[in-house]
Amino acid sequence: MTTPHLLPAHELERTSVVANNTMNRERGLAGVNSYARELGLDPVARLMARSATPSWLDLCSGKGHALREARPHLPAGAVLTGVDLVGPLVPAPTPAADLAPAPVPAPVPALATPGPELLTASVAHWSPDRTYDLITCVHGLHYVGDQLGLLTRAASWLAPGGLLIAHLDPASLRWADGAPAGRAAVAALRAAGFRYSARHHRISLDGPRAVRLPFRYLGADPAAGPNYTGQPAVGSHYAAAHVAASVPPQ
Repeated sequence: MTTPHLLPAHELERTSVVANNTMNRERGLAGVNSYARELGLDPVARLMARSATPSWLDLCSGKGHALREARPHLPAGAVLTGVDLVGPLVPAPTPAADLAPAPVPAPVPALATPGPELLTASVAHWSPDRTYDLITCVHGLHYVGDQLGLLTRAASWLAPGGLLIAHLDPASLRWADGAPAGRAAVAALRAAGFRYSARHHRISLDGPRAVRLPFRYLGADPAAGPNYTGQPAVGSHYAAAHVAASVPPQ
């Protein structure tokens, strides 16, 4: 078996597979191409059942359509944060040169309810300064080098009783020589408290905890090819390490 050429995060994020502007760009909150369908739950209903001032962190959020659509249905104190490597990419409108200038509109009062905070950053390095009731990553892990590392970090970002849910393709998890590591990784995640649905390729976790998995990240292969979605994805490579599985919250 040929050992693939593995890239560190800063090189991986410059490849066309990862630094694309199409992944998760148009997915909305509800409907056919939606978060509700992909996650198997209604994010707004989940948030409203959690707290009077709920909070939602969406990793690899694309244009942030789902967060924007959720905002009017949530109380004014709700916190909505989206993080994406490429960012929302919403250009300012440019008037045509041959059109007369538009009339200056009357001042609009500031909105009592602010929109979501959309951050352009690498999820491999970014971390929040607060916890969240809901953390989602809709098909975003397919483009992250250290997928297991992001899951373990995100586990500590949950508020008490919060939910982390993401898509995970075990076939993309490999040992150093390219041999499959998915079965061992899923077993370790389950031992640490995660749930995994093979049918839906969804990994989830209830409540915060400090998680350590018996894997050491080596690098990623952007030439791994299409995954179960049919789209090119990243192969994440690991070596075995011996660590404790998880530490429940005190």
